[in-house]
Parts: sequence; C-alpha cells; structure tokens
Amino acid sequence: MGTRFLAFDLGAESGRALTARLKFGVLELAEVCRFANEPVRVDGSVYWDTPRLWLQMQRALERYPSFERLDSIGLDAWGCDYGLLGESGDLLGNPYHYRDARTDGVMDDIFARVPRARIYEITGVQFLPFNTLYQLVAAARATPRLFDAAMQLATIPDLFNYWLTGELRSEYTIATTTQMIDARTRTWAFDLLRELDIPTRLLPPIVKAGSILGPLQRSVSRSLAGTPVVVPACHDTGSAAAAVPAAGHRAFLSSGTWSLLGTEVPAPIITPRARDANFTNEGGVCGTIRLLKNISGLWLLQGCRREWSNDGHAYQYDELMEAAADERFAFQSLFDPDDPAFLHPESMSDAIAGYCRRTEQPEPEGAGAFTRGILESLAFKYRLVVETLEELTGTPITEIQIVGGGSRNRLLNQFTADATGRTVIAGPVEATALGNIAMQMLATGAVSNLAEARGIIEHSFPAERFAPCAADRWDAQYPRFRDYCRGLRGTGGAAEYAEHADD
Repeated sequence: MGTRFLAFDLGAESGRALTARLKFGVLELAEVCRFANEPVRVDGSVYWDTPRLWLQMQRALERYPSFERLDSIGLDAWGCDYGLLGESGDLLGNPYHYRDARTDGVMDDIFARVPRARIYEITGVQFLPFNTLYQLVAAARATPRLFDAAMQLATIPDLFNYWLTGELRSEYTIATTTQMIDARTRTWAFDLLRELDIPTRLLPPIVKAGSILGPLQRSVSRSLAGTPVVVPACHDTGSAAAAVPAAGHRAFLSSGTWSLLGTEVPAPIITPRARDANFTNEGGVCGTIRLLKNISGLWLLQGCRREWSNDGHAYQYDELMEAAADERFAFQSLFDPDDPAFLHPESMSDAIAGYCRRTEQPEPEGAGAFTRGILESLAFKYRLVVETLEELTGTPITEIQIVGGGSRNRLLNQFTADATGRTVIAGPVEATALGNIAMQMLATGAVSNLAEARGIIEHSFPAERFAPCAADRWDAQYPRFRDYCRGLRGTGGAAEYAEHADD
C-alpha cells in the first residue's frame, strides 16, 4: 500500500492540495484540488481572504477518500504576512497583503531609531519594505487599538496550522522571514523588538521544521481526525529548497511570482558585503541556512498580462513565449526587476515604459517586446546575484536548479543558462509540495534522512537540462544591464550597446 501524505501549498496567486504515495522508493503525486488566492481591496488597502482559503482547505480534506489511510498532513505558504489573534483566539481582521502601501517609508523611520547595520547584524535578513518587522510598526501606528487588543501573532502558515490542530507555534523557517529572529541564536530577537516597541508577548514558541505539531482536530475533519499534522519548512521557499540538493557548487532558484536565488550554507553569512548586497539568511531545514536574494520574478509579467486581459487581450503564457522568442526584440529594453517602481504600480506596463524612458531606452511595443524585456532582465539579474553569491561564499557556482512553476518556462530557462553561462537544471515543477512531503516523510520515519528524501524526489521526477549558448551576445549586453541596476543614467541606452554587440 505504501505511505500517504497530504500537502497544502499556498502561494501568492493560488493554493493547492496534493497527495503523495511512497511505494517501493518512488513518489507518486496526485492533485486533490487547486483554488484561487485573490487579494481583496477595501478602501485603498489590500488584504488576504484567509477565511476563503480556510474553506478551500476544508473542502480538500472532505475530498480525501475516507477509506484510505493518511500518514500525515503538512502546510507551507508565503512569508512576511501575519494575522493577529485576540483573547479568545479569534482572528482580529483579515491579514494585510504584503503589497499594501501602509509600509511605505516605514523602513527609513525605523533606521532613524535603530541603525540599518545593527538590524542586519542581528537578523541577517534582507531589507524589504514588507518584512513583518515593518508591518508591525505600521500596524501599531495605523490601528493602535486593534494592535493593543492582540494577544498573539501568527504568520500565515502558523495561522492555518493553528486552525488545523489548535496549537499555535511558529515554525523556524517561516519565523526567519519576519526579520525578527536572531540569526545566530535562532530565537526571537527580543532586545531589538523592545527597542522598536513591538510587544514580545505576541510571539509564539518556535519549533523546528519536521516537528509533529499535533493531531488534526475533529472539528476540522471527522474522517481524518487524529492524523498527525507536521510542520515542514512552512515557508514555501524553504520547502522548495528542501526538495533538491542545493549546496556547494549548485544554486537553487525558486521561480514564480517571486524569484528566490541562493544556496544552502551551514551557518549565516553576516558581513558588510552581504548587507550591502541585501542578501538574506533565512532558516533552512535540518540546521541549514538559505543564503539567498529575493528578486521580483514573474510578478512583472503577471501584472502586464492582467492589464492586457482587461483590455480584451487574454494572452496565454505559451502565446507570450512564442511572441517573445522573436529575435527582433532581443536586448531592446532592459531593466532592474527590483526597481521600486515595480513593487505595486497601478500599471505594470506603464511602469516598465517609464523606466525605459528614464534610462534612454526604447519603450517596448506590444506584448512580445514587453515579455522579451522581462525575461532577459530576469536572466541578467540572476547572473548578477549568482556572481555575488560566489563572492559571499567563496565557492564557484556551476549549476542552477530552477524549481517551481517558473521551471516550465523553457524560454526563461534557456535565457538563464545563456546569461549566466551555467548549466540550468529545470524541475521539479511541484518542488514546494515535494519539499513539504520530504519533511513529512522525515518526521514520520518513512525516510531516515533528508538526503534519502531528496534522492527519492530526484528519481521520481527527472529534470531537464539547459546548456548555455550565445554567450558572446549576452556578455556584450551585461555591462549595460549592470549600469541600470547601479542607477547610472545617460549611458547611451540600447543603441550604444547594440553598436558594439558583435565586437
């Protein structure tokens, strides 16, 4: 019969429930259901619809065949966002979406109180305006009464695990995304939080990835009541990295709405160079640290695609890739995907066009040109991050393993190989759910160690390889892209580099 596991994987655009059966050393995945995860706008603010997500999770549990034994359940989700619980354990309002504008300017206000260097020295975490640290300061300002009424804080996966089991704990990998964990002691940074007037009473105890949190409550599912609920790497990126070997000469790239590019290291790397490059030391599984960089990934293409759909052009992704493959669009318009203009613009295409005007480049014309510019810019950004990663670790990177939904984008995979000059290994697509399941297998004794779990995943889900080509063309354009990332202006734009591209 084998062993059976259920993984909930909640992403920024959709959620899914998948079952896995381990039999004779092979994992078989089956989808129970997928459901949309759409933010809700109310009076200019953006929220997550957590009750709707919870309803979809309950429906997924109802669909699981009652006659089949289930060995465990695990859940992962995105980082940084949170819910506040009141005295009775009820959720005090829907959690804010990380792209809500309430945190604009908060980081600079905090740096006036506690220097940026000190925050990084303690936490080792990348500075992003929506990190939980800044969200909490914004909440204390905007809704002080609600903030005072809160008794506990729960990150998004911790919240759903609480509803599943009645036990509120903070799993380590998701806790590190808050920028409120001491990277060296792996505990809450209480002194830092007190300096910023964040009440430490809100913080639940921390547990390690791979712990059994408790049994599924009967009130959630009568047929599955008592099933062990495991906390995998509850941060979705942590789960994705858990699915593949990602240390030494191999980097991992979790590709989706966000691109998260990094490698596993045994201890945090907290140096002035890491701080200035804005790298993060996030908690990994089995005692590791994920040294990585958050990059604004396919969010740019998703934003453009929504606009085009609203204008009556409902492009499918394969149509966009076919249009972007047209060599007439090659290297016309490049931009830093992490420019602040792209964080939450009213119009993504207008934001891209405005960037091109500011940097003296031609504005993209048509969906193919926009898509080509986004893919090329992402590939170049990956090269920049890999080079910095090598500098920080002292280890050359020869392979990049791309996992997640973006690993199906063969054009971007090839561009990544071409831009970086490194072999790209694409897959598995469902790495996040598979890493979730890997930690369930470890927690329940189905495997003896993480290496065994990763070996099963690699055997069960073969990956595709992309070798770099056209290196000279990409190398000729790379200095131009780096200039844009450095904020240089008046560099001559695309025309100057096109003139010398064949030199």
